[in-house]
Amino acid sequence: MPQKIYITGLGIVSALGPSLEHTVEALRLGRTGIRKIKHLKTRYRGILPAGEIDFTNEELAEMLHLPSIKRYSRTALLGMLAAKQAWQHDEKLPLRTGFVSATSVGGIDRSELAYKHFMVNNDIRGCLHKMMSHDCGDSTERIADFLNIRGFVSTISTACSSSSNAMILGGRMIQNGMVDKILVGGTDALTVYTLNGFHTLKILDEEWCMPFDKNRRGLNLGEGAAYLTLESEESMKISGSQPLCELRGFGNTNDAFHQTASSPDGAGAYHAMQLALKRGNLDISDIDYINAHGTATPNNDLSEGTAIKNLFKDYIPQFSSTKSFTGHTLAAAGAIEAVISVLLMRNKMLAPNLNFHDRMDELNIEPVKIFNQDVELKTVLSNSFGFGGNCSSLVFTETA
Repeated sequence: MPQKIYITGLGIVSALGPSLEHTVEALRLGRTGIRKIKHLKTRYRGILPAGEIDFTNEELAEMLHLPSIKRYSRTALLGMLAAKQAWQHDEKLPLRTGFVSATSVGGIDRSELAYKHFMVNNDIRGCLHKMMSHDCGDSTERIADFLNIRGFVSTISTACSSSSNAMILGGRMIQNGMVDKILVGGTDALTVYTLNGFHTLKILDEEWCMPFDKNRRGLNLGEGAAYLTLESEESMKISGSQPLCELRGFGNTNDAFHQTASSPDGAGAYHAMQLALKRGNLDISDIDYINAHGTATPNNDLSEGTAIKNLFKDYIPQFSSTKSFTGHTLAAAGAIEAVISVLLMRNKMLAPNLNFHDRMDELNIEPVKIFNQDVELKTVLSNSFGFGGNCSSLVFTETA
């Protein structure tokens, strides 16, 4: 029988704040981190909203006690801050450890600077150090070095499902006895390239996003990082860690419908959720809450809503999109929403789907509209669906 997968550590930094405590407080107060762009140097500053983190790279480096930021992308710095919170490990213990990190943006924030220099000077000399952090694996290596993780280290980049897939890979490695303890999650920073790219796709809302609303117009981008420590039962006996919950099931599918759009019938989402329930030996009635992918684009919300209706039929669990709090953090989204899901479970809270007003005409369902306290959440499903049709679902359950 496969080993159980326990979550024993959490870390998060997002537009809601730099810690678990800040995140819980914002969810409880219904306080979004989305506002008009203030820090990013873009023509859309003060025009487009986004979930920005209120720390400069220099301030992040100071929080991490780094002597210099010269070799670190913002993606790496955000990841280091969140990973440090989640990872507690005594290297003297006889445990096989690992690290799986996800990113889409990588070090684009630094390579953008090199590009600007080149366009002015037609000379890349003096700027090559800014290009060294461009690839996706750089932030993973930086975080692993920072935490001194010397076992299995890998990077995943599957668009917006990336960090959910990092969790799935880490969970499978635990189940198959390949590692005892592993840090999993993802990190992405807001960049001009990302903002312009999504704006070109015409899927950005110029106001606060409205997930699952009839009048939704598009998403708000965000930045952030989140990591979770996964352990086997034997590992916990050795490390003395206490379980926060169990990663009970997971599913990954690809409907290969379109480069950026989800399939209209929600086939990928449907099968990812179905597979997660099957692997967790769970029935649809076991799910108490769905932390939906909910990007607030016309295509995604209808596709995901259709998948939820088709799978759960007459039993529709309570659901909401916490991207109305954080913005869409791309590769980090799955891990950020996984951490939020665990926090909601442990604090017996239901977070509202902010800015929702009217049901979609096509679906007779609506998300959680107000904050709820003292709610028993024994089993939570969290969805992450990426470009290219890559769909992942995770199921978390209370431990006995």
